[in-house]
Amino acid sequence: MIYLDHNATTPVDPAVAEKMAWFLREHFGNPSSIYPIGRRAKELMTEAREKVAAALGVDRGEVFFTGSGTESDNFAIFGTLEASPGKDEFVTSAIEHPAVMETAKALERRGSKVTYLPVDARGLIGLDDLRSALTPRTGLVSVMHANNEIGTIQPIAEVVRIAHERGIPVHTDAVQTFGKIDLDARKLGVDYLTVSAHKIYGPKGVGALVVRKGAAICPFLRGGRQERGLRAGTENTAGIIGFGEAVRVLEEKGRKERARIEHLAETLKAGIEKNVPGARFNGHPTNRIKSTVNFAFPGLEAEAILLALATKEIYVSTGSACSEESEEVSHVLRAIGLAPEIARSAIRMSLGRSNTEEDISVVLRELPEIIRKLKSITAFHPEG
Repeated sequence: MIYLDHNATTPVDPAVAEKMAWFLREHFGNPSSIYPIGRRAKELMTEAREKVAAALGVDRGEVFFTGSGTESDNFAIFGTLEASPGKDEFVTSAIEHPAVMETAKALERRGSKVTYLPVDARGLIGLDDLRSALTPRTGLVSVMHANNEIGTIQPIAEVVRIAHERGIPVHTDAVQTFGKIDLDARKLGVDYLTVSAHKIYGPKGVGALVVRKGAAICPFLRGGRQERGLRAGTENTAGIIGFGEAVRVLEEKGRKERARIEHLAETLKAGIEKNVPGARFNGHPTNRIKSTVNFAFPGLEAEAILLALATKEIYVSTGSACSEESEEVSHVLRAIGLAPEIARSAIRMSLGRSNTEEDISVVLRELPEIIRKLKSITAFHPEG
Protein backbone atom coordinates (compact mmCIF):
# COMPACT_ATOMS: atom_id res chain seq x y z
CA MET A 1 0.00 0.00 0.00
CA ILE A 2 1.19 3.48 -0.91
CA TYR A 3 -0.70 6.02 1.20
CA LEU A 4 -0.68 9.56 -0.23
CA ASP A 5 -3.53 11.13 1.73
CA HIS A 6 -1.84 12.38 4.89
CA ASN A 7 -3.72 15.69 4.72
CA ALA A 8 -6.92 13.71 5.33
CA THR A 9 -5.50 11.78 8.27
CA THR A 10 -2.29 10.14 9.41
CA PRO A 11 -1.69 6.65 10.78
CA VAL A 12 -1.36 6.62 14.56
CA ASP A 13 2.30 6.46 15.56
CA PRO A 14 3.13 3.21 17.41
CA ALA A 15 4.41 5.17 20.41
CA VAL A 16 1.09 7.02 20.58
CA ALA A 17 -0.90 3.79 20.44
CA GLU A 18 1.24 2.29 23.19
CA LYS A 19 0.88 5.35 25.42
CA MET A 20 -2.89 5.40 24.98
CA ALA A 21 -3.17 1.66 25.61
CA TRP A 22 -1.14 2.05 28.79
CA PHE A 23 -3.38 4.87 29.94
CA LEU A 24 -6.57 2.96 29.20
CA ARG A 25 -5.29 -0.09 31.07
CA GLU A 26 -3.94 1.72 34.12
CA HIS A 27 -6.08 4.84 34.52
CA PHE A 28 -9.82 5.27 34.48
CA GLY A 29 -10.38 8.15 36.89
CA ASN A 30 -12.34 11.23 35.90
CA PRO A 31 -9.87 14.14 35.69
CA SER A 32 -12.45 16.39 37.37
CA SER A 33 -12.52 14.20 40.48
CA ILE A 34 -10.39 15.32 43.43
CA TYR A 35 -9.47 11.90 44.86
CA PRO A 36 -6.13 10.25 43.84
CA ILE A 37 -7.13 8.37 40.69
CA GLY A 38 -8.88 11.47 39.36
CA ARG A 39 -5.93 13.68 40.24
CA ARG A 40 -3.54 11.31 38.45
CA ALA A 41 -5.61 11.46 35.28
CA LYS A 42 -5.60 15.25 35.59
CA GLU A 43 -1.82 15.30 36.02
CA LEU A 44 -1.32 13.25 32.86
CA MET A 45 -3.69 15.50 30.96
CA THR A 46 -1.79 18.55 32.21
CA GLU A 47 1.47 17.03 30.98
CA ALA A 48 -0.08 16.61 27.55
CA ARG A 49 -1.36 20.19 27.60
CA GLU A 50 2.14 21.41 28.42
CA LYS A 51 3.60 19.48 25.46
CA VAL A 52 1.06 20.92 23.04
CA ALA A 53 1.55 24.43 24.43
CA ALA A 54 5.34 24.25 24.20
CA ALA A 55 5.17 23.04 20.60
CA LEU A 56 2.94 26.00 19.69
CA GLY A 57 4.95 28.60 21.62
CA VAL A 58 2.20 29.43 24.12
CA ASP A 59 1.42 28.97 27.82
CA ARG A 60 -0.45 25.85 28.86
CA GLY A 61 -3.31 27.98 30.16
CA GLU A 62 -3.94 29.14 26.60
CA VAL A 63 -4.58 25.61 25.29
CA PHE A 64 -8.14 24.28 25.40
CA PHE A 65 -8.79 20.69 24.32
CA THR A 66 -11.74 19.99 22.02
CA GLY A 67 -13.17 17.05 20.10
CA SER A 68 -11.64 17.98 16.72
CA GLY A 69 -10.21 20.72 14.56
CA THR A 70 -13.73 21.36 13.31
CA GLU A 71 -14.98 21.91 16.84
CA SER A 72 -12.08 24.27 17.52
CA ASP A 73 -12.95 26.33 14.45
CA ASN A 74 -16.61 26.53 15.48
CA PHE A 75 -15.59 27.37 19.05
CA ALA A 76 -13.35 30.22 17.90
CA ILE A 77 -15.89 31.74 15.51
CA PHE A 78 -19.11 31.43 17.48
CA GLY A 79 -17.40 32.02 20.82
CA THR A 80 -15.65 35.19 19.72
CA LEU A 81 -18.64 36.77 18.02
CA GLU A 82 -20.87 35.97 20.98
CA ALA A 83 -18.34 37.72 23.23
CA SER A 84 -18.44 40.87 21.09
CA PRO A 85 -21.97 42.33 21.08
CA GLY A 86 -22.52 44.72 18.21
CA LYS A 87 -19.68 43.23 16.18
CA ASP A 88 -21.48 40.66 14.12
CA GLU A 89 -19.53 40.85 10.86
CA PHE A 90 -17.15 38.05 9.92
CA VAL A 91 -14.31 38.09 7.39
CA THR A 92 -12.77 34.93 6.00
CA SER A 93 -11.22 33.63 2.80
CA ALA A 94 -12.91 31.94 -0.14
CA ILE A 95 -10.82 28.77 0.26
CA GLU A 96 -11.33 27.85 3.91
CA HIS A 97 -11.88 24.31 5.15
CA PRO A 98 -15.57 23.31 5.39
CA ALA A 99 -15.29 23.69 9.18
CA VAL A 100 -15.04 27.45 8.62
CA MET A 101 -17.05 27.76 5.40
CA GLU A 102 -20.11 26.00 6.80
CA THR A 103 -19.86 28.01 10.02
CA ALA A 104 -19.77 31.19 7.93
CA LYS A 105 -22.93 30.08 6.12
CA ALA A 106 -24.60 29.46 9.48
CA LEU A 107 -23.71 33.01 10.51
CA GLU A 108 -25.27 34.35 7.31
CA ARG A 109 -28.48 32.45 8.05
CA ARG A 110 -28.52 34.18 11.43
CA GLY A 111 -28.33 37.55 9.74
CA SER A 112 -24.61 38.29 10.09
CA LYS A 113 -22.64 39.79 7.24
CA VAL A 114 -19.84 37.54 5.98
CA THR A 115 -17.14 38.69 3.58
CA TYR A 116 -15.25 36.02 1.65
CA LEU A 117 -11.86 37.33 0.55
CA PRO A 118 -10.98 36.28 -2.99
CA VAL A 119 -7.67 34.60 -3.79
CA ASP A 120 -5.37 34.78 -6.79
CA ALA A 121 -4.53 31.91 -9.14
CA ARG A 122 -2.00 30.58 -6.61
CA GLY A 123 -4.41 30.67 -3.70
CA LEU A 124 -3.21 33.79 -1.88
CA ILE A 125 -5.57 36.38 -0.42
CA GLY A 126 -4.98 40.06 -1.19
CA LEU A 127 -4.11 42.25 1.77
CA ASP A 128 -5.80 45.25 0.15
CA ASP A 129 -8.98 43.17 -0.10
CA LEU A 130 -8.67 42.48 3.59
CA ARG A 131 -8.29 46.16 4.43
CA SER A 132 -11.37 46.99 2.36
CA ALA A 133 -13.43 44.29 4.07
CA LEU A 134 -12.88 45.50 7.64
CA THR A 135 -15.51 47.73 9.23
CA PRO A 136 -16.25 48.95 12.76
CA ARG A 137 -18.68 46.01 13.05
CA THR A 138 -16.13 43.32 12.14
CA GLY A 139 -15.91 40.94 15.09
CA LEU A 140 -13.41 38.40 13.76
CA VAL A 141 -11.10 37.63 10.85
CA SER A 142 -10.44 33.94 10.18
CA VAL A 143 -7.89 32.96 7.52
CA MET A 144 -6.39 29.48 7.39
CA HIS A 145 -2.63 29.19 7.78
CA ALA A 146 -2.29 26.79 4.84
CA ASN A 147 -4.89 25.34 2.53
CA ASN A 148 -5.69 21.67 2.87
CA GLU A 149 -6.18 21.07 -0.88
CA ILE A 150 -3.39 23.04 -2.54
CA GLY A 151 -1.07 23.81 0.39
CA THR A 152 -0.74 27.57 -0.18
CA ILE A 153 0.48 29.37 2.97
CA GLN A 154 -1.24 32.66 3.80
CA PRO A 155 0.57 35.75 5.19
CA ILE A 156 -1.02 35.40 8.62
CA ALA A 157 1.37 37.74 10.43
CA GLU A 158 0.37 40.51 7.98
CA VAL A 159 -3.30 39.66 8.38
CA VAL A 160 -2.87 40.03 12.14
CA ARG A 161 -1.08 43.36 11.80
CA ILE A 162 -3.82 44.82 9.59
CA ALA A 163 -6.67 43.52 11.75
CA HIS A 164 -5.09 44.46 15.06
CA GLU A 165 -4.57 48.04 13.86
CA ARG A 166 -8.37 48.25 13.98
CA GLY A 167 -8.77 46.26 17.17
CA ILE A 168 -10.12 43.18 15.40
CA PRO A 169 -9.09 39.69 16.62
CA VAL A 170 -7.76 37.01 14.26
CA HIS A 171 -8.25 33.25 14.15
CA THR A 172 -6.25 30.85 11.99
CA ASP A 173 -6.88 27.20 11.25
CA ALA A 174 -3.37 25.74 11.47
CA VAL A 175 -4.42 22.10 11.21
CA GLN A 176 -2.40 21.59 8.02
CA THR A 177 0.73 23.43 9.14
CA PHE A 178 1.25 21.89 12.59
CA GLY A 179 4.21 19.56 12.23
CA LYS A 180 4.94 20.53 8.62
CA ILE A 181 6.47 23.97 9.08
CA ASP A 182 7.63 25.96 12.09
CA LEU A 183 4.52 27.05 13.94
CA ASP A 184 4.62 29.59 16.76
CA ALA A 185 1.28 31.14 17.67
CA ARG A 186 3.01 33.94 19.56
CA LYS A 187 5.13 34.93 16.56
CA LEU A 188 2.13 34.82 14.24
CA GLY A 189 0.33 37.08 16.70
CA VAL A 190 -3.05 35.39 16.32
CA ASP A 191 -5.68 35.49 19.02
CA TYR A 192 -7.04 32.02 18.29
CA LEU A 193 -5.38 29.04 16.61
CA THR A 194 -6.74 25.60 15.72
CA VAL A 195 -4.82 22.29 15.61
CA SER A 196 -5.83 18.63 15.46
CA ALA A 197 -4.20 15.45 16.77
CA HIS A 198 -4.97 13.10 13.90
CA LYS A 199 -3.01 15.21 11.42
CA ILE A 200 0.22 14.66 13.40
CA TYR A 201 0.00 10.86 13.86
CA GLY A 202 -2.19 11.12 16.94
CA PRO A 203 -5.73 9.82 17.55
CA LYS A 204 -8.91 11.05 15.93
CA GLY A 205 -11.46 12.77 18.13
CA VAL A 206 -9.22 15.33 19.82
CA GLY A 207 -8.16 18.82 18.82
CA ALA A 208 -7.12 22.02 20.53
CA LEU A 209 -7.88 25.71 20.36
CA VAL A 210 -5.25 28.19 21.48
CA VAL A 211 -6.89 31.26 23.02
CA ARG A 212 -4.45 34.10 23.61
CA LYS A 213 -4.46 35.28 27.20
CA GLY A 214 -6.95 38.13 27.50
CA ALA A 215 -8.77 37.35 24.23
CA ALA A 216 -12.55 37.43 24.57
CA ILE A 217 -14.44 34.20 23.99
CA CYS A 218 -17.66 32.64 25.29
CA PRO A 219 -18.12 28.97 26.21
CA PHE A 220 -18.83 26.71 23.25
CA LEU A 221 -20.35 23.84 25.23
CA ARG A 222 -22.12 24.62 28.50
CA GLY A 223 -22.36 22.38 31.51
CA GLY A 224 -19.55 21.50 33.88
CA ARG A 225 -16.35 23.41 34.54
CA GLN A 226 -14.06 21.35 32.30
CA GLU A 227 -11.47 23.26 30.27
CA ARG A 228 -11.76 26.17 32.67
CA GLY A 229 -15.45 26.53 31.96
CA LEU A 230 -15.12 27.12 28.22
CA ARG A 231 -15.75 23.59 26.95
CA ALA A 232 -18.00 21.52 29.18
CA GLY A 233 -18.07 17.73 29.16
CA THR A 234 -15.65 15.12 30.44
CA GLU A 235 -12.52 15.36 28.33
CA ASN A 236 -11.40 12.62 25.95
CA THR A 237 -8.58 11.95 28.37
CA ALA A 238 -7.03 9.01 26.52
CA GLY A 239 -7.12 11.00 23.28
CA ILE A 240 -5.48 13.98 24.97
CA ILE A 241 -2.73 11.73 26.35
CA GLY A 242 -2.24 10.44 22.80
CA PHE A 243 -2.14 14.00 21.48
CA GLY A 244 0.63 14.85 23.92
CA GLU A 245 2.61 11.78 22.92
CA ALA A 246 2.17 12.60 19.22
CA VAL A 247 3.65 16.03 19.90
CA ARG A 248 6.58 14.45 21.77
CA VAL A 249 7.30 12.18 18.80
CA LEU A 250 6.93 15.13 16.45
CA GLU A 251 9.51 17.11 18.39
CA GLU A 252 11.84 14.10 18.49
CA LYS A 253 11.75 13.40 14.76
CA GLY A 254 11.92 17.08 13.98
CA ARG A 255 13.33 18.74 10.92
CA LYS A 256 15.15 15.71 9.52
CA GLU A 257 11.94 13.81 8.82
CA ARG A 258 10.24 16.94 7.50
CA ALA A 259 13.10 17.54 5.05
CA ARG A 260 12.93 13.94 3.82
CA ILE A 261 9.19 14.16 3.16
CA GLU A 262 9.53 17.49 1.36
CA HIS A 263 12.29 16.03 -0.86
CA LEU A 264 10.04 13.11 -1.82
CA ALA A 265 7.17 15.47 -2.60
CA GLU A 266 9.34 17.67 -4.79
CA THR A 267 10.56 14.58 -6.64
CA LEU A 268 6.95 13.55 -7.19
CA LYS A 269 5.95 17.01 -8.44
CA ALA A 270 8.89 17.24 -10.85
CA GLY A 271 8.26 13.72 -12.12
CA ILE A 272 4.61 14.41 -12.92
CA GLU A 273 5.50 17.65 -14.69
CA LYS A 274 8.09 15.80 -16.77
CA ASN A 275 6.22 12.61 -17.55
CA VAL A 276 2.53 13.57 -17.81
CA PRO A 277 1.84 15.92 -20.75
CA GLY A 278 -0.78 18.54 -19.95
CA ALA A 279 -0.71 18.01 -16.17
CA ARG A 280 -1.51 21.29 -14.43
CA PHE A 281 -0.08 22.04 -10.99
CA ASN A 282 -2.39 23.83 -8.56
CA GLY A 283 -1.10 26.04 -5.76
CA HIS A 284 1.80 28.33 -5.07
CA PRO A 285 5.09 27.08 -6.54
CA THR A 286 7.13 27.95 -3.44
CA ASN A 287 4.99 29.45 -0.66
CA ARG A 288 3.15 26.26 0.25
CA ILE A 289 3.22 23.13 2.36
CA LYS A 290 5.59 21.18 0.14
CA SER A 291 4.23 17.79 1.17
CA THR A 292 0.96 18.70 -0.60
CA VAL A 293 0.96 18.10 -4.36
CA ASN A 294 -2.20 18.94 -6.34
CA PHE A 295 -2.48 18.37 -10.10
CA ALA A 296 -5.31 18.65 -12.61
CA PHE A 297 -5.38 16.34 -15.62
CA PRO A 298 -7.65 18.19 -18.08
CA GLY A 299 -10.14 16.06 -19.96
CA LEU A 300 -10.30 13.36 -17.31
CA GLU A 301 -12.37 12.80 -14.18
CA ALA A 302 -10.50 12.78 -10.88
CA GLU A 303 -12.61 9.93 -9.56
CA ALA A 304 -11.54 7.71 -12.48
CA ILE A 305 -7.88 8.49 -11.77
CA LEU A 306 -8.36 7.86 -8.04
CA LEU A 307 -10.05 4.50 -8.62
CA ALA A 308 -7.44 3.41 -11.17
CA LEU A 309 -4.67 4.26 -8.72
CA ALA A 310 -6.52 2.38 -5.97
CA THR A 311 -6.35 -0.81 -8.06
CA LYS A 312 -2.58 -0.48 -7.69
CA GLU A 313 -3.00 0.14 -3.93
CA ILE A 314 -2.01 3.78 -4.36
CA TYR A 315 -4.35 5.99 -2.34
CA VAL A 316 -4.85 9.67 -3.13
CA SER A 317 -7.66 12.20 -2.71
CA THR A 318 -9.79 14.43 -4.90
CA GLY A 319 -9.82 17.22 -2.28
CA SER A 320 -10.86 17.75 1.31
CA ALA A 321 -11.72 14.52 3.12
CA CYS A 322 -14.57 16.41 4.79
CA SER A 323 -16.27 16.95 1.42
CA GLU A 324 -15.07 13.89 -0.49
CA GLU A 325 -18.58 12.47 -0.94
CA SER A 326 -19.90 15.71 -2.41
CA GLU A 327 -20.42 15.86 -6.17
CA GLU A 328 -19.76 19.59 -6.20
CA VAL A 329 -16.62 20.99 -7.77
CA SER A 330 -14.01 21.95 -5.16
CA HIS A 331 -14.68 25.49 -3.95
CA VAL A 332 -10.93 25.91 -3.54
CA LEU A 333 -10.17 25.11 -7.17
CA ARG A 334 -13.06 27.29 -8.33
CA ALA A 335 -11.69 30.15 -6.23
CA ILE A 336 -8.27 29.97 -7.89
CA GLY A 337 -9.97 30.30 -11.27
CA LEU A 338 -10.16 26.77 -12.63
CA ALA A 339 -13.00 26.00 -15.00
CA PRO A 340 -15.33 23.31 -13.58
CA GLU A 341 -14.21 20.69 -16.09
CA ILE A 342 -10.55 21.29 -15.14
CA ALA A 343 -11.30 21.34 -11.41
CA ARG A 344 -13.08 17.99 -11.71
CA SER A 345 -9.87 16.44 -13.01
CA ALA A 346 -7.71 17.36 -9.99
CA ILE A 347 -6.22 14.96 -7.47
CA ARG A 348 -4.32 15.72 -4.27
CA MET A 349 -1.33 13.71 -3.11
CA SER A 350 -0.14 14.48 0.41
CA LEU A 351 2.95 12.76 1.76
CA GLY A 352 4.00 11.73 5.24
CA ARG A 353 6.29 9.59 7.37
CA SER A 354 5.31 6.28 5.81
CA ASN A 355 6.37 7.28 2.30
CA THR A 356 9.66 6.15 0.75
CA GLU A 357 11.66 6.77 -2.40
CA GLU A 358 10.35 3.46 -3.72
CA ASP A 359 6.77 4.72 -3.24
CA ILE A 360 7.49 7.74 -5.40
CA SER A 361 9.16 5.62 -8.07
CA VAL A 362 6.09 3.38 -8.22
CA VAL A 363 3.70 6.33 -8.48
CA LEU A 364 5.79 7.92 -11.24
CA ARG A 365 5.69 4.63 -13.12
CA GLU A 366 1.98 3.92 -12.67
CA LEU A 367 0.38 7.38 -12.86
CA PRO A 368 1.58 8.37 -16.36
CA GLU A 369 0.41 5.01 -17.71
CA ILE A 370 -2.99 5.39 -16.04
CA ILE A 371 -3.39 8.90 -17.46
CA ARG A 372 -2.40 7.65 -20.92
CA LYS A 373 -4.92 4.80 -20.81
CA LEU A 374 -7.73 7.00 -19.53
CA LYS A 375 -7.08 9.58 -22.24
CA SER A 376 -7.11 6.88 -24.89
CA ILE A 377 -10.70 6.03 -23.99
CA THR A 378 -11.86 9.61 -23.40
CA ALA A 379 -13.08 11.64 -26.35
CA PHE A 380 -12.16 15.04 -24.89
CA HIS A 381 -8.71 15.55 -23.46
CA PRO A 382 -7.27 19.05 -24.01
CA GLU A 383 -3.60 19.51 -23.18
CA GLY A 384 -3.91 22.39 -20.67
